[in-house]
Amino acid sequence: MASVFWDSEGVIMIDYLQKGQTISGEYYASELRQLKAAIKEKRRGKLRAGVLLLQDNAPVHTAQVSVAAATQCGFEVLPHPPYSPNLAPSDFNCFLN
Repeated sequence: MASVFWDSEGVIMIDYLQKGQTISGEYYASELRQLKAAIKEKRRGKLRAGVLLLQDNAPVHTAQVSVAAATQCGFEVLPHPPYSPNLAPSDFNCFLN
């Protein structure tokens, strides 16, 4: 499984999960810290401007350790309406045809 983080300019980070491993709150918190480093490296100046993080309400995203990591990274987590037709989580062309 892959976790893909992107913005309007393209993919920022892809994290591949080891076979048989599951994503826990701690693992996701680690991904968020890696994402902050990737943004700092690939999108200079964007951290100062502020990062808006849109994610669904999966338990791993709402775990206390994940929320704390997002806050520590300075990310503003946007509320995600679960059945909104306007914000489908992955209706973007991440894969080449």
